Amino acid sequence: MQFGPTEEQQMIVDTVRRFVETEIYPHEAEVERTGEVPAELAEAIKSKCIETGFYACNFPEEVGGAGLSHLEFALVERELGRGSMALTHFFGRPQNILMACEGEQRERYLLPAVRGERMDALAMTEPGAGSDVRGMTCSAVRDGGDWVLNGTKHFISGAEHADFIIVFVATGEDDTPRGKKKRITTFLVDRGTPGFTIRDGYNSVSHRGYKNMILDFDNCRLPDAQVLGEVDGGFAVMNEWLYATRITVATMSVGRARRVFDMALAQAAEREQFGQPIGKFQGVGFQIADMITEIDAADWLTLAAAWRLDQGLPANREIASAKLYSSEMLARVTDAALQIFGGMGLMDDLPIERFWRDARVERIWDGTSEIQRHIISRDLLRPLGA
Repeated sequence: MQFGPTEEQQMIVDTVRRFVETEIYPHEAEVERTGEVPAELAEAIKSKCIETGFYACNFPEEVGGAGLSHLEFALVERELGRGSMALTHFFGRPQNILMACEGEQRERYLLPAVRGERMDALAMTEPGAGSDVRGMTCSAVRDGGDWVLNGTKHFISGAEHADFIIVFVATGEDDTPRGKKKRITTFLVDRGTPGFTIRDGYNSVSHRGYKNMILDFDNCRLPDAQVLGEVDGGFAVMNEWLYATRITVATMSVGRARRVFDMALAQAAEREQFGQPIGKFQGVGFQIADMITEIDAADWLTLAAAWRLDQGLPANREIASAKLYSSEMLARVTDAALQIFGGMGLMDDLPIERFWRDARVERIWDGTSEIQRHIISRDLLRPLGA
């Protein structure tokens, strides 16, 4: 068992960290103030990422990606977690689910997304169906040789920049001993398709500038060619590809926690009260000790889950554990950092209050903490017949 990155992995970490520090940090305050990422800035970040060879680094070389392993990509995401999500969004990590594209879909969606020519977004959540995916009411029905979509999706990140959306909708239901069970199908929907509208979502206190959008489908007609995977096979597509989103939340939480910790550590060493650095007081020093212990634990838990994927080992429980622990760790670390900064921690002169606000959403999106606990407990109990 090897602890620590290889020379090549350390080069990946160093390259991405430099990118975040030089291309992302300088623009964070303005994005936080305006809630917007200027189009020219977004394009500049995207172009520089392509130049470094890291755009779509989560995709295999056979389709034009960098071919990083799950572990290496986790290291990339960890470093990106240090920066504003509104800006690092343009570093370019298309949805892995696009690997399910077949035939002409590869030329229309997969390959352009990997090259940075088209951007995608993923749409699953609805006003009445968040964690309960099968509770979605957005549906598609057959009409002649086409599908007709109706309904609404919300909380759709990145949709304002997307050229096409990967949408999960109900396409029927089955009777089961536990009641009716909806069948789900995945569709590729181009911006500008008649009957499809993208509009502004809600104002969130977390990740300003990283907007959530609302998607409306009003008799939106799509041919069979827009089905991703098999008809009624949306859950199979989900289960094969969407594990990556939970690892992303975990790794980015670790990266953000390390940035916050560095600031809190400097504050504990430099600020003096009663004639000595505040870090010398146990009330502060012990918080520093607890913070780094939790960050390191979350880091190793996350990297271990990514490593299991690379080894072809079952990792569903480990990924859920990483997402659960890392997101909740980030909440504790940002809260402790704010306490160390005292009153100034709540002022927008410093980014501490932003990190504190941003941390809250991590326990909700891509599967709430409660859902992760359900996944973990189910994985442990099922083999025992419980």
